[in-house]
Amino acid sequence: MENQYKTSGKFDGSQGIDLPNSTTVMVLGIGSLVGLLCSGLPGLIMAIIALVLASGDKKLYLRNPAHFTPGSVSNMRTGKTCALISLILCVIFIFVIIAVITFVGFQWIKDIHF
Repeated sequence: MENQYKTSGKFDGSQGIDLPNSTTVMVLGIGSLVGLLCSGLPGLIMAIIALVLASGDKKLYLRNPAHFTPGSVSNMRTGKTCALISLILCVIFIFVIIAVITFVGFQWIKDIHF
């Protein structure tokens, strides 16, 4: 199977192709920030998927930077940044929820007399 991202001859940079997952990474990265509001888990899942896709796109870009459009590289970086921020916030949010359930939840159980 031939690598579709290799160029033959010189590539002048006046044209280029988009990174395959740049838009998807950006949508998932921004969506993960929104998913943070829904118990943290949807945001965490979207952030992880966005980071995995961004990693693959970054490898393609580093192999031949002149082959890809600057806009798609910018979309990939923006999505990756949003996904990293969301991942950190989701992990903190989930730990806070677990702590609240652990400490407050056990207090409520003690107060209930059957």
